[in-house]
Amino acid sequence: MTSDPVDVPAAFDDGAPAYDTLVNANPGYHEHLRISARRMRIPDEGRGLRLLDAGCGTGASTAALLTVAPHAEIVAVDGSAGMLDQARAKSWPGTVRFVHSHIENLDDAGVTGPFDGIFAAYLVRNLSDPDTRLRAFAGLLRPGATLAVHEYSVRDSRLASAIWNAVCATIIIPSGRLRTGDASLYRYLRRSVNRFDGAEQFRDRLRRNGFTAVRSETMPGWQRNIVHTFLAEAPR
Repeated sequence: MTSDPVDVPAAFDDGAPAYDTLVNANPGYHEHLRISARRMRIPDEGRGLRLLDAGCGTGASTAALLTVAPHAEIVAVDGSAGMLDQARAKSWPGTVRFVHSHIENLDDAGVTGPFDGIFAAYLVRNLSDPDTRLRAFAGLLRPGATLAVHEYSVRDSRLASAIWNAVCATIIIPSGRLRTGDASLYRYLRRSVNRFDGAEQFRDRLRRNGFTAVRSETMPGWQRNIVHTFLAEAPR
């Protein structure tokens, strides 16, 4: 993956006030996050467990984790202060802690393992060096614990790619421009998804970076073969 000239955290700062409105208009957005969280198979509803929500944004992924692990300690991290402001304004149990940090600088922010699971939703394709970060995630997990990457990946399917680009051109980019007055973040979204790993390629990337039991499942509905849950386990 190559880097993008867009400053991603700054772009999300600008788009944060309208972000929830836009994603709430996406059929299945929240349910798909919950599906990925359920696929982590967190034991015993998360009692006594620590989970990392890497790239939590406005808290949609955090809420998804809470549906399957209501008693877990959740550390939710994002590099965009604006997105975290939106997240913190919501109601959360005392077991949830939000941290402002680039994912690459977790140690400096005092975020340390071990974690019993890591959930990374719409994060990895935005990283300039995903391999380094995936290896770091493996090091933050307890042996055998699960990483779930909830992510767009369309390169393995011509139909999925065509649907994705049509939806971007006709809905996502115009809606983003209407809500925020600036479509640059949403044009970046389109580009970043188009160039991201295909599903098979990303599974191989996870294996190369030390994960085991690598597999993936897609989503139902119009995002079939567009949004996937990639699951992998830290080495035992």
